[in-house]
Amino acid sequence: MVRPVLARAVERARAALVELNEGSVGDHLGVTAEDDCAATHRFEAKLPGYHGWQWAVVLAAVPDSDHVTISELALLPGPDALVAPEWVPWSERIRPGDLSPGDLLAPPENDPRLVPGYVATGDPEIDAVAFEVGLGRKQVMSREGRLDCAERWREGEYGPDSEMAKAAPSTCELCGFYLPLAGALHAEFGVCGNEMAADGHVVNASFGCGAHSDTTLPGGAGTPRYDAYDDAAVEVVEVPADDQSPAEPGTRTELEPPLDSASGN
Repeated sequence: MVRPVLARAVERARAALVELNEGSVGDHLGVTAEDDCAATHRFEAKLPGYHGWQWAVVLAAVPDSDHVTISELALLPGPDALVAPEWVPWSERIRPGDLSPGDLLAPPENDPRLVPGYVATGDPEIDAVAFEVGLGRKQVMSREGRLDCAERWREGEYGPDSEMAKAAPSTCELCGFYLPLAGALHAEFGVCGNEMAADGHVVNASFGCGAHSDTTLPGGAGTPRYDAYDDAAVEVVEVPADDQSPAEPGTRTELEPPLDSASGN
């Protein structure tokens, strides 16, 4: 609870801001207690580019005293203030998808995802064979790097827990379009070769989609078949000779007068 002597010092706090001469001071927004001897008055800040910011004036008064002193003045963001995004270290500012044509992105020094690869022997024949089987690289992925990669792929769009996989009739490991990877990730990952599905993407073996090579269309009776009806054809109907044909449209029919009228009654 704010002490009355501190709560009443609104004009004292405003005067301190006016004396600071850093910008227009708006309406008083409220006061909050810091402790038994201090409180903070907040005012609207009318500064260009600082929408939603507030002036904060910290006042203090010793116990049993009516003398109020100014402890601190500050410009602070309010609940609706426009503020800069949270600071991110330089080493973490590049995100997946930021790399553009022509950009260079070197791995960090002592990257735990990489370990030394095959060391050339100097023998051209041996080194040529080593390169053909994938041993001709200066660095290769470490076990930690492979595990991190596998986890990222497994939890991604083409993992077994995706909505597409849950609705699929079968899995990629049983699909004819599935091209397994070589190396340590052979058992769990491959590349999709179906241009109508995840073409060119690494997919988990337990992933699946509706374009599986074993997919068949559901059978059924289908739409009933009827004889074609030609509304332009003329249908010939035989009418017995004793049947009286109805009058043609547009012709006038003479009706016999009632018997009473004919007899004059």
